[in-house]
Amino acid sequence: MTSRGTKYWDSGAIPLIAPEILGDIIAEVADLGVVISDNGTVLSVLINPANNAFRKLEHWEGKDIRSALTIESVSKFDARLHAFVESSEPVRPVELNHADNVGRWEFPVRYSFHRIGPDGAILMLGRDLRPIAEMQQQLVKAQLALEHDYETQREYDTRFRVLMECTTNPIVFVSIKSGEISEVSAAAVALLERPREELIGTAFASLFDGQKRGDLVDSLAASAISDRTTKTETAIRGTGQAVGLVPAMFRASGERVLLCRIAPADDVAPRADDLARNLHDLYISGPEAIVFASDGGDILSANEAFLDFIDVAHDINLRGRNLSDYLQRGSVDLKVMVENAGRAGRMRMYATKLAGEYGSPRSVEISITKLHAGPYAVFAFVLRDANQMDVSRSTVNPTSDESMRSVVELVGSATLKDIVAETTNVVEKMCIETAVELTMNNRVAAAEMLGLSRQSLYVKLRKFDLLSRDGESET
Repeated sequence: MTSRGTKYWDSGAIPLIAPEILGDIIAEVADLGVVISDNGTVLSVLINPANNAFRKLEHWEGKDIRSALTIESVSKFDARLHAFVESSEPVRPVELNHADNVGRWEFPVRYSFHRIGPDGAILMLGRDLRPIAEMQQQLVKAQLALEHDYETQREYDTRFRVLMECTTNPIVFVSIKSGEISEVSAAAVALLERPREELIGTAFASLFDGQKRGDLVDSLAASAISDRTTKTETAIRGTGQAVGLVPAMFRASGERVLLCRIAPADDVAPRADDLARNLHDLYISGPEAIVFASDGGDILSANEAFLDFIDVAHDINLRGRNLSDYLQRGSVDLKVMVENAGRAGRMRMYATKLAGEYGSPRSVEISITKLHAGPYAVFAFVLRDANQMDVSRSTVNPTSDESMRSVVELVGSATLKDIVAETTNVVEKMCIETAVELTMNNRVAAAEMLGLSRQSLYVKLRKFDLLSRDGESET
């Protein structure tokens, strides 16, 4: 209302606005304003200062707007401009795509047409459609991803159903939380002699004699996460058939699930020619200590006999430990064994001492075999107590027998002091020869094995004329 009580404007007529103010208003209202003549020549370009997405488009002025449109948008623009010029009625907005001549940029704009003067000038007010286009693209991609995931899920579900129908192993999926059956194979349906619809949702423990719901599921879960999965012996309720339950646990959608294989009684009894089972039983119950380790010495598994050697209560205490931690000479022994076994594939009768957690060092003889686990190398160590074995074995070098005989021949022809000195030299030479041969002529490792410095070892090698044997000059 004015001071005279009349309306500021009537019938939609807007009072006169200064040109500089009108331009600011148009720039604020729209993302892009373009003033064109009735033939499409750009007279002026107004850009919303709050919209930084547009490039500087002042170079459009004086050019035909069609030069800034894509090919498919030119026809749309001509049709809408012709309809607007020929008709006095408002026309619908049109969506046009702008692009430069070399295709470096392109953006869609929704324009509305407005007459702004008697000279035929036309104002095109544009709204940037890129945010809407980006959202549409995201929705399309999300829809395509959902459809792809749905098809993938259907494919896996079909494979799962075919596998459950065709497998000959009776398999049951059990929810650990509820203890109920969630899925069952065709072989399990035949073994349990119940319809599949009746088994789904039934408590798994209720299918077997003398089993409580929580106790059976907890026992199977504990067996599944242990290092040595064992069968749970039971009998099917109703038929009394003896079976063994072999569990495996996994997590799906945040819920822990048991996959239980129901092995019939004839499969529970081991076959005499089952090599894998026999080797496993030998590893578990055999008198020899067996350790599997990586090429770096990290212990992968060890049997009970090895735990007795080092006085460890459970093999879980060995996880993360290195075999060199239990060898008297540590990494020196390990390096000698791994290098020799890695080169030849195996190594026999390596003598050293094993130091347990609490007990005193024990003399052992170790046999090493290199195994291949895919791209990795695994070494199997078999340890025997040397104190319980026959100590009368031949020495490594045959020349040691000759040296010992020469010492014996001194009796009666030399004093005891001379005999003892000669005997000391013989023993010292034997030890050095053995260490050098065990380390494959690695002087540093041999010196560490004998507890000598490298210089001291070279002095003794020269003393017993052992350097020249390997073709090494005495420097």
